[in-house]
This record gives sequence, C-alpha cells and structure tokens, in this order.
Amino acid sequence: MSDGQDGVQIGENKFISKNTLLSHLKTYNLYYEGQNLQLRHREEEGELIVEGLLNISWGLRRPIRLQMQDDNERIRPPPSSTSWHSGCNLDTQSKEGSAQKAPSIEVTVCDEASQDPAAKDEGDAGDDGEASSQLLRTKSDAGVLRRGARRSPSDQRKIRRHRFSINGHYYNHKTAVFTPAYGSVTNVRINSCMTTPQVLRVLLNKFKIENSPDDFALYLVRTSGERVQLKRTDYPLAVRVLEGPCEQVSRVFLMEQDLGEEVTYDVAQYIKFEMPVLQSFITKLKEEEDREVQKLRTRYTALRCIIEKQLQCVPEGTACM
Repeated sequence: MSDGQDGVQIGENKFISKNTLLSHLKTYNLYYEGQNLQLRHREEEGELIVEGLLNISWGLRRPIRLQMQDDNERIRPPPSSTSWHSGCNLDTQSKEGSAQKAPSIEVTVCDEASQDPAAKDEGDAGDDGEASSQLLRTKSDAGVLRRGARRSPSDQRKIRRHRFSINGHYYNHKTAVFTPAYGSVTNVRINSCMTTPQVLRVLLNKFKIENSPDDFALYLVRTSGERVQLKRTDYPLAVRVLEGPCEQVSRVFLMEQDLGEEVTYDVAQYIKFEMPVLQSFITKLKEEEDREVQKLRTRYTALRCIIEKQLQCVPEGTACM
C-alpha cells in the first residue's frame, strides 16, 4: 500500500504523500461533521489506513438476483411436498419429539402489516403469494409453521434484520430478480487498503446478491457528465477522499462491466445539450469539413497544373539524371 515512509498508494503506480491525503481527509471530515460518513485514520507499521463508510449509487440497467437462502441457513424441505407451504418456515424438531408421533400442526401465514409494523416501516416488500411448493425460501421472509402458535412480532423482526434491504427491498420469491432504482444510494464500510474488486465483493455480500463481482465495475461520475472507470488496482476510498466529499460534484456508481463506458471531459461538454442543438453542431462541423476539403482540392489542383507546365517545357529525349 505504501511506497516509502511518506508515500500512500492510491492505484497502480500512483502514490501521494501522507500529508496530502491527511489534508484532503480533514476537508472531507469537516464536510460531514456530525454525520456517520466521517472517516477515521490510523497507522500500522508506518502505513496510513483510512476507514469508514463509502456511499455508492446504483447505476444498473439489468436486473440483479438476490440469494434465495442466506449462507449456512438453508431450509430442508419435509419429505412430503404437500405439507410445504411457500410462505412458511419450518421449526427444527427436537430429538426427543422425533421418536414420538408427530402432533397435529396448524399452518399459519403471518400478517406482516398488522403484526410487524416496524418491519413495514423499514420498507420490506414482503408480499407472500402462491408459489411452487418446491421453492426454497430464505428466513428473511416472514411465515411460520408453529404448533398452534404464532411467532411474536419481536421474533419476526429479529429474523428479518439479519440481511440488509435495498431501498426497502428484501428477498421475496416474486421479486428476487429486480433492478435497483437508478441513482439510489447505499454504503459499505471499507478501508483505503481495499481495491475495487474487494469493495465490489463487500457490496454484493452485504445484500446477498448472487451475481459475480466480475460482472460489475465502479465509476466516478462527475456533474459535468465525465465518467471515469475505477481500475481493478485502484483504492476507491482513497479516490473518494481525493475527489472531495460533495456528491453534488461527483458520485461513485455501480454499473455493469460490459454496459458502462467512460466519457471524457471533452465529450461530456456536449452531452448536456438538447438534440436540436447537437444537430446544429454536426451541421456546422460538416460545413467546416467541406470547406477544408475544397481548400485541399484547390491547392493540389494548382500544384498539378504547375508540374504539368514544367513537364511541357522539358525537351523530348532529355535523359533524367
């Protein structure tokens, strides 16, 4: 990460001094004074490390897919599919009860709107409709199979809070594949030692997204329309600090690797214009091009005439030296 005592690496073969980074960091933290977006820094073995939350805006054009089950929390379906309800969760049977005759059980579907108002306030899109009996569900979705009893609201909230929502969207079997609202903002806790691929993995893991990190890229998008892709060897948090804290000037976007494209500053100057204005620019450029072409044709026509006259003045039979 560091190159020498005072060098801090911000990308491949790109270094800045510690004093420069600390100066930008001070400005960054003053901007976010009193907010959780302030960054902390420390030194380990002479290496300066900045850590904290990085805001990332969603800029996807294609849908993403959430994991159907959380890691290490897969639900085993019962032997008979007829006893499986798509909106229900199974309680683990105790070892003592396994040897006895299974008591009669009542299937109940939790009414999220009435029993769990806190979860509704968090923006959960948990509409439990009918689905295939073979569809395995994550514990993120409410729904229980209890012996004649409902799960308490506090237990439901604990189950739901183990994974984050994307603008209020948790996993639901109807909406597991969806596209986050363009420009909506999330954040991840990272440090300045993490490269772009590492930051992407943290972001996807936070929301339990199945897509591969290699499918995505981070872009620095400025208000001018300029768009710069962060390289795989860049350190996004250090880049953000150097760019400045104001997101009205520039923002970090998550985009598809194959759909995103860089936009230079010169090209960005034309993006903000309306189509009729851009068409007039093209017309004027075409007129200028035609004038330049005509000048070249006139010039070379004149040169050809001069050469032909000189050739006519040369006596026949004269040998070229």
